[in-house]
Amino acid sequence: MFNTDGVEKKMSATVERFQEEMKKVRTGRAHPDMLSNVKAEVYGQYMPLNQISNITISGASMLLITPYDVSNIDKIASAIRADQALGLNPSDDGRVIRVPIPPLTEERRREIVKTASSKVEEAKISLRQARDDARKEIKSLELPDDAKKRAEKAVDDLIKDYNTQIDKLFAEKEADIMKI
Repeated sequence: MFNTDGVEKKMSATVERFQEEMKKVRTGRAHPDMLSNVKAEVYGQYMPLNQISNITISGASMLLITPYDVSNIDKIASAIRADQALGLNPSDDGRVIRVPIPPLTEERRREIVKTASSKVEEAKISLRQARDDARKEIKSLELPDDAKKRAEKAVDDLIKDYNTQIDKLFAEKEADIMKI
């Protein structure tokens, strides 16, 4: 009999990755994960902001970034400005970087939803790849035809469940983005 644990583990990992990606999507409120893709060049290499600074929230629309080494403050602010997808304009006072989060326009909200929907498609492609790998493995096994069909049905049921999870997560995120 075919064991679906490996396929389920791959699909579960895909959903977890998707959840992490959705955390990075801007919703109009300040959240430290918004800056998780930003890397600043310090000490001769590019490093994520969370490794060279402390990122906290101040109110619903302000991020405070406290660098561990204040000599990196300009590099961090430049890295945030350089990320055009974020559209943020940080300011610093020599010790702390303040990043105001401007309110989103309706047009910008729709763009963000469109970007997030591309991540949905990436996750679903990953799920289909896991399903296809499982089907190849099932075909290569020496099992009776009815056992192969049961195994394929089990894998198909898994992908339906995980697709539903991804759709639900996206619907929640979309509602959060479009909420004014």
